[in-house]
Parts: sequence; structure tokens; C-alpha cells
Amino acid sequence: MNRRRALVAGLLLALLLLIPGAAMAQAPEPDAATAPRISDYLARQLATAAGPVSFLAILTDQLDVDATLAAAGIDDGDGDPVRRGQVLYAALTAHAAATQADLRAFLDARGAPYRAYYIVNMIEVEGDAQLAADLLARDDVGRLVANPTIPQYLFSVKRFSGAPPALDYGWAKVMNVPAAEATLAMPWGLGYTNADEVWDLGYTGQGVVIASQDTGVAWEHPALQPRYRGYDAGSGSADHAYNWFDAWGTLDRPTRCDPDPQVPCDDFGHGTHTVGTILGNAQGTEPRIGMAPDASWMGCRNMHKGLGTPGAYAACFEFFLAPYPQTGDPFTDGKPEKAPNIINNSWGCPPDEGCDADSLQQVVETARAAGQFVIASAGNHGPSCASVQDPIAIYDAVFSVGAHDSGGSLAGFSSRGPVAVDGSGRLKPDIAAPGVSVYSAWVEDGYRVSQGTSMASPHVVGAAALLWSAQPDLVGRIDRSEQLLIKSATPVAATACGETSPVPNNLFGYGRLDALQAVEMALNPATLTVTAKGNDGLPLSGVQVIVQDKLTGYRYAATANEAGVAVFTPVYAGIYVVGILPAGADPDSPVDELASVMIELTDESVDVEVVLPLLRFYLPVVAR
Repeated sequence: MNRRRALVAGLLLALLLLIPGAAMAQAPEPDAATAPRISDYLARQLATAAGPVSFLAILTDQLDVDATLAAAGIDDGDGDPVRRGQVLYAALTAHAAATQADLRAFLDARGAPYRAYYIVNMIEVEGDAQLAADLLARDDVGRLVANPTIPQYLFSVKRFSGAPPALDYGWAKVMNVPAAEATLAMPWGLGYTNADEVWDLGYTGQGVVIASQDTGVAWEHPALQPRYRGYDAGSGSADHAYNWFDAWGTLDRPTRCDPDPQVPCDDFGHGTHTVGTILGNAQGTEPRIGMAPDASWMGCRNMHKGLGTPGAYAACFEFFLAPYPQTGDPFTDGKPEKAPNIINNSWGCPPDEGCDADSLQQVVETARAAGQFVIASAGNHGPSCASVQDPIAIYDAVFSVGAHDSGGSLAGFSSRGPVAVDGSGRLKPDIAAPGVSVYSAWVEDGYRVSQGTSMASPHVVGAAALLWSAQPDLVGRIDRSEQLLIKSATPVAATACGETSPVPNNLFGYGRLDALQAVEMALNPATLTVTAKGNDGLPLSGVQVIVQDKLTGYRYAATANEAGVAVFTPVYAGIYVVGILPAGADPDSPVDELASVMIELTDESVDVEVVLPLLRFYLPVVAR
């Protein structure tokens, strides 16, 4: 052990054992050059706790996911999620097992309870300040962060029958909903997003598996059971292994739930409601409640009575990457071929309550790299600007959803961007969807009306399932799928929250969800052929041709052949600018606009010629 690191750890332990006071308002951080970091939140926990606390030891050595895929010959254009998942699962588990071996032996010798993860190379530990100090003294431990129980501001809910007075929860208001809406053919959000018109085209989510990470799911609910992946309608039996995982095990399971944690359970109702909006089927006199009624679902209970932990969230993502039985070993029993395609996340993990933003970012980026579409509610902290503030909605790797009402107005509770908490200024949400007075399934009395961005996110998950059932080649191609959803959205201009242009903006993102327009755009791609020439008329072979969507900034890049020709397909309706970069240049480098081209839904192929003035032509980049 490095003696200087050991000395720093010893000093840290002494600080942690001080009586908390003004000096403990923020625990002193070790010198980053000589010792690992410990989060302020965890330092305070360890200094004040009467007994052991749960925390996460994040190892120094983390697998480079992008390099792993590249080494396997898988690039960003490879949409096969099964292959991506298999490669990542094998590499992540092997890497974690090897690098955690000494640390696990250390914890075993100390008799410290722990749970190992691989989606991030980390170990959840239960211990005190002394154990934390000993871990900090180890070279293989990079950081210690808190694993607190996080309260969720999930949504507001009322029973569907009757009309009690409106209740104001501060962050969201319960709306009075007339009982007459019970006679509607379907909840308003399905018609507003034109999901029913997509059904008329024959696309209902068939062949797509969605995952719910939430308070659980009442799997026997009549609107949900037919599409549960573990259910066999012919025999009426169910096989829950690989289709369900409970991150909380048997802890305080409601009496209405099976005592076996392998059997799905919803201890709250929130998760059942969100899955209903994604794919709930019509039952008896009840309307069809789901956007994609022929998709199938699986799930994971990441919250206990509305409370979650970073460890529980990571455990569910790990289960979705490679499902395994409840009593199995995630390192050896996972089956990535059983992974879901799309993951709904109607929850948040506030950093100011101890959530470690860096590790959760790594989790969702790994899921995306595996070809899984991670969609999340933006949060219910509106109407203030910069109120999209909690992981996982803040991340670029996550498709974040705000909420609007039946009139198309943004809900007052819906969180706004830009993302300020990480200093990125990132535009969020990405899109808005129905999230006020949403009618869906419930655990106790069957159906309820609820509201929140938690209700908006499932609409987008269902729309993505419709999109992927209409165009299966999109499965696993997350960048392209996001482009279709935001390019097809109904734009809503807004100039609040530091906007520089009306659309996109930090209220609605790129606009209101339109499932039909997304599907029609996906079904009508064009082929764009670009011919690059110099002003002498000669072809510019070997240059990089860049085609950039003027609305979204999304780029296509290809190398011109000997005739100076680069072909791009599929390209979707929109306005694109065309530029050129020299061979070997970073494809993300700025380019001059040499041409502009509009592609419409009716276009099957479009040709454009660009001429680069010789005086402005860049010499090929030569490695030094």
C-alpha cells in the first residue's frame, strides 16, 4: 500500500469521527492527486450515523465500452442489439470479476456485507467510517459515494370515479376529471399523439420488448397480463425468470403480492400505471389504454414504496442488460439475448440528496451502447428554468420527456431546461408528451387518472415501440430513432429559459410527440447522393462529405469515392446542409455550408453537387 495514501486515509478517518458542527457542513476532501475522493454526502453520513451505512465503492479501473465494441468490429451503425449486448456482457463481467477479486477478498475477510456490480465496476458495501477509510487507502478504489434512499416526486393521482376537490401538492396539482370521460374510446393522449392512426396502418408494437423500471407492475392486471413476456396465454401459466427482477427482494412486500420476489409485484401503483400507458389492452368495458398494445413487457422493481437508491437503479439496468433469475448470479447467469429493446424510467435521482451523477451516467451510456433506448421523465420541478436537474433525465444519452395537457400547453409542474446542474447548459427536455389527467391501469381499484412527467415518458416509449414495429431495421439504432421522434414532433415555439431560437427550446424540446408522423417519416426514407468537385470540375476523391440536419444538428459522414461521390441512406425528410472535410479530419469538425438540400416525404432519391473552391481546400491531415 502506498504509505502516503494510507496517511491521508488515516487523517480522513479522524475527520469523519469528529462531532458534526460547522466544520462538518462540508467534509474536507482528500487531495485528488494522492487519495480517492469521498462524496460530501457520504462523509456526513459516516460522521453522524449510529451504525453501518450503505455506500458504493467505485473502482479505479473502468472498462472502455466504446473501445470494447470497436475491438469487436461493432460501430455506431451496427444496430444488432443482441450482438452488442453479448459483447458488452462478456467484457464487463470478465473485467469486473478480475479487477474486483482482491477487493472482494478484503471485504470477505472483514465480514462486510457487499453486492458486486459490473455495469459500473463498483461494489455496494455496508460499513462504517473505519471501513470507508480503509477502502480509501486502497489503490483499486477510485471513489466512495453515497447510496441513500431517494424519495420520489412521482406524480399526482386521483380515483377515476367522482370529482373530489382539486389538491395542490406544490409540485403538481390533481385535476378534477369528469366521470363522463369513462365513456371515451381511449385516453386522450393516444388520440392526441395519433397512435390510433398508426394502429390503422397495422403497426401496434408487435415484436418489440419494453422494460419498466419502477415501483413494480401488477402483472395479473387484465390490461397488462396478455402482453407480459413471461405469460403463456394458452396454458394460463407464467415463467417469471428472465422476465422480472426485484431489486428489493422480500423487504416489506404487500400482502396482496406473492411472497416470492421472483413474482412481479407493485407496492405502490405507479409502475402499473406507466406500463398501462405503454401497452395496456382494452378489457371488458374499459378502453384500450396503451400506445403500443401488441408490444410485450418485462420489468424490475427499483423502488420500495416510492423510495429508490442508486444501487437499486443500477441493479435494474444490469438486469435489463442481461436478464437472470432472481436467485441467480448476474455475473454468470445473464442472458443478453433476453434483453428488452426500450426502457421506461419514470423516476429521478437527485444529486443534492446524495445521488452520484457520474456513475449513473456511465450506467445509461452503457445501456445505450448495448442498443437499448433509454427514455426518462424530465421531472416535476417546474415551472422554474433549469429544473431538469436530476439524473437520469439530465444526460445526453437519455431521451427526456416533458408533459403537456390536452390543450397542448406545457404542464406547470413539467421541468424545464437548460441543464445547469452539471454545467453543460444542455437543452432538455428532448420532447413533450401527454402527462396531465392520464387514464391508465392501477393496482387496487383497476384504473386511475394520474399526472406528471412520469405519465408523459410512457407515451414516448409506446411511440418508439410503434416506430420499431413499423421499421424493424431501427431496433438498436438509437441515434436514428431519436432523430425520427424529434424531427416529426409538432414544433412549439417558446423563448423562455434562455432560448436563442424558438425551436427547439427548453420547455417543449423539439415539440409535441406525433407517433404517426414519426412512423410515416421512417417508412419514407430517401437516398441522398452528393458529388463533390473542385472549381476546376475535377472530382474530390477521398474527402469526407458531411450532411447535417439543419434542425437537429445530426450529422451523416461518408468518404467520397474516386468519382467524388458519397451516398447517404436512409435520410429522412428535412433540410440539410452539405460540407466537406479533408481525409483524416475529425468528422465532428466545423464545416462551411457549400449546399443546402430539402428532402420531402415523397422523395425517394435526391442528388446534389457541391463545389469546393480550390483556394479554400484543406490539405489532408498528416499524423505527426
